[in-house]
Amino acid sequence: MAEFMGYMVNGAWEDRAEVSVEALIPMPEGVSFAEAAAATDAGMTSVGALTTGGVEAGMKVGIIGFGGLGQIGARVAHLRGAKVYVAEINEKVWDRAREGGAVKVAKSIAEFADDELDVIIDYAGFGVTTKEALDVVKWSGGGRVVQVGMGKLEATIDIYPLILGRKELVGSQGGSKEDILETMKYMASGDLTPVISEIDFEEIADGIQQLIDGTAQGRLVAKVAD
Repeated sequence: MAEFMGYMVNGAWEDRAEVSVEALIPMPEGVSFAEAAAATDAGMTSVGALTTGGVEAGMKVGIIGFGGLGQIGARVAHLRGAKVYVAEINEKVWDRAREGGAVKVAKSIAEFADDELDVIIDYAGFGVTTKEALDVVKWSGGGRVVQVGMGKLEATIDIYPLILGRKELVGSQGGSKEDILETMKYMASGDLTPVISEIDFEEIADGIQQLIDGTAQGRLVAKVAD
């Protein structure tokens, strides 16, 4: 199994790092270092979840959370040709979700109960979001919930719709090189322009506190040097 810096080995915040050639991905022309950093982290995770969910053209896809991950997942799902439904409690970002292609936006995924969503990606993971996703995703087999967010590490779910609806609940961590390349392709074309907040290396501790407090704007990217 590959060892990922920041997950299984230390060194993700060092000035220099040693990696294998097989792990490298070329930066397309027109993609900034900040965008590339977001693509190899948030992009990989967000798009990796879409791949896990089998998201493709013509599907109805629910996105829970329109933050650093959800903004990318929702946009790429739209670019893949899916109809996107966004659940986000922060109404300040609703217009941006619509601009990104969402056909409906609401505070809770439960408000899309009548839309027969094929896949729901939970980028929030606050317990009740997982339960609601399983309740809402389409019945009669094939409905899939992909769990990415870890807002809370425990959730109480109703197994009635899970069993009788023959639904699936699967976890998704990270993604593949192909998921990163897809993210960068859309960045290079200008089709994907996620909100990125750049901070200096010395501000990483403050940035982590923003993530804890839920005040971070989009995806945080720390600059080692100019």
